[in-house]
Amino acid sequence: MHIGIDTGGTFTDLVCAENGSVRAVLKVPSTPHDPSKAVLAGLRKLLESTLIDPATVARIVHGTTVATNAVLERKGARTGVITTHGFRDVLEIGRQIRTAVYDLQLQAETPVFLAPGSRRVEVLERVSADGSILVELDESSVLQCLRTLVEQGVQAVAVSLLFAFLNPAHERRIRALAEQHYPDLVVSLSSEVDPAFREYERTVVTAFDAYTKPVLSRYLQRIQGEFVSLGLQCPFQVMQSRGGIADARIAMERPVRLFLSGPAAGVIGGAATGQATGHPDLLTVDVGGTSCDIALIAGNKPLVRPVGLIDGYPVRVPMVDVNAIGAGGGSIAWLDEAKGLRVGPQSAGANPGPACYGLGSTVATVTDASLVLGLLNPDNFAGGSMRLDIELARAAIAETVAAPLGLSVEQAALGIHRVVNAQMAEGMRLVSIKQGYDPRQFALVALGGAGPVHAVALAEELHLERIIIPRYPGVLSAAGLLAAPIEHEAAVGYPCDLADVELSELSAQLESLNQQCAALMARESTEDNAITRSYRADICYVGQSHYLEVELDLGAPDTVAAVYKEFLRNHDRVFGYSTDAPARIVNLRVLQRSEVPVGAADDAALTSSASATPSLTITPAQYRDVIFDDPQQAQHCPIYDRALFSYAQQVHGPAIIEQADTTVVLPKGWCAAVAADNNLVVQRTVTAESGACKTQ
Repeated sequence: MHIGIDTGGTFTDLVCAENGSVRAVLKVPSTPHDPSKAVLAGLRKLLESTLIDPATVARIVHGTTVATNAVLERKGARTGVITTHGFRDVLEIGRQIRTAVYDLQLQAETPVFLAPGSRRVEVLERVSADGSILVELDESSVLQCLRTLVEQGVQAVAVSLLFAFLNPAHERRIRALAEQHYPDLVVSLSSEVDPAFREYERTVVTAFDAYTKPVLSRYLQRIQGEFVSLGLQCPFQVMQSRGGIADARIAMERPVRLFLSGPAAGVIGGAATGQATGHPDLLTVDVGGTSCDIALIAGNKPLVRPVGLIDGYPVRVPMVDVNAIGAGGGSIAWLDEAKGLRVGPQSAGANPGPACYGLGSTVATVTDASLVLGLLNPDNFAGGSMRLDIELARAAIAETVAAPLGLSVEQAALGIHRVVNAQMAEGMRLVSIKQGYDPRQFALVALGGAGPVHAVALAEELHLERIIIPRYPGVLSAAGLLAAPIEHEAAVGYPCDLADVELSELSAQLESLNQQCAALMARESTEDNAITRSYRADICYVGQSHYLEVELDLGAPDTVAAVYKEFLRNHDRVFGYSTDAPARIVNLRVLQRSEVPVGAADDAALTSSASATPSLTITPAQYRDVIFDDPQQAQHCPIYDRALFSYAQQVHGPAIIEQADTTVVLPKGWCAAVAADNNLVVQRTVTAESGACKTQ
């Protein structure tokens, strides 16, 4: 048994796979005040409802939002920063770039909340730009700084010294002194968290690491501690930002690598789905209760960006390139001062949730609009775990949107859908067109509880021809956790012009990084023959500020020439041009991964085999009135049960397909057919007259 658990803003999803097939799926309401409660309640319910023997559980993999939420909610540890003398204000000065230059009251655009001025202290030391020591570390100044921070109630310290990425000796000595005199103090070193140049970015990511480390450690330890009471004795793994998983003990040491952990799992699940259906180029849209996460997969590989944004602040950690926008089922519809209809980013969350939940909310949300339009079944929402009240939904939309705009409730509900769909489509353009990709050449993978509800509207907006809906789209992020590889990365700053690269020195640096990754892999108990290694370099033009990641082919006849050629190709794709100007290496990194997680069956945990015998007829479970594009003309629409579908079965729109974790909306002009892997492939019909389906 392998269990994946993904925590979302509204629901916590669980998937249990056995021998490569899904054994059970479960959704329980999230508990934002303490996410571990929903995780443990879901585990307990899953074990009890399926009669699973806890001793047969081989591992549990978790995608968590705790690190991200600690930043968004400002609930991290009380943090201090230790810097080189003269550099205490790097965190506050930043890059001196302002996004709102005309505001009358300028607000800080750097994460000063991590460590205000009184909690930023300086030590006497200096390392030069070539890594040599100019001024030895004054240990008395270190002890004074530590004493000052502890007296202020600091729980965690970020140490970011000048050029420490070239020579970490002083940072390591500061940690040794802290452990000797203040053993309860949590310490993060920039030379370990982010050993690369650019002082501001390195200080920020180290401060975020220290800020989130105590919170994340308590959270993961609390969950793992409760495993004993549930009879579980299996490994506990956590999804990382880049799309690989790691043992929870290692994750506690490197919490900054867990930002966007949950959304990364959805992208990995989408990639596995595309691979199963033979589609290597995908756009994934994960629409949950709180947000919409959008990503691009090219050649079966999710795009990875070297710097992520958390609450608008740069966090230099490789992350799956997920564009998260505040557009989910719980997103609130509201009117601006000009009476323009807006949706999100505010969300009703899990409690009180949309008005139709009946938990006291009176604001209109996307879910309320979907219910009024007839897209959702009020008696079979989230697998029948809750009943939706359509009258409460109508009342909320009428009061907050329809009446102020002079519209009918149906017109307002359709308007809410059109606005949120436009926002999602724009987010899809940002991860595709902005990156140099034509979205029309990609298939759309719709996941999340609300993804298939909006999928066709998004495909029409971007002129996409094919949509893939996984067998369990509402819990695909949880299932994606089970398909993810164990992965570890090590990096080092390596400033060097390509023209000056010595291959022997380059190879020595990469081998050193290899050993660091191997040490982490050894703690995962992976077999060496199951591990693959890849080598990367961050490269830019000489004099350029920002870089692109390029894969290093050490087996190429001319490694340097091959790297330069690949850099030019990437630069042309991303920025629209390239020149033959000289380039330089900025950083080196090594990535090691175990493609098949220890004890896992295979990636088929994301799917289930469809019946081998085609059955081309299916009877609707019921009919109901559904509004697709005309608020004054509802269509009497057939409603199908997804569980009754078998291989090659086709359904033509207008139709609604329901299952426990989602609802598929199929307007006129679109058809859906079941593929051999039991995923649903949705395409336009060949002609309106024939109604033929191109998926056949």
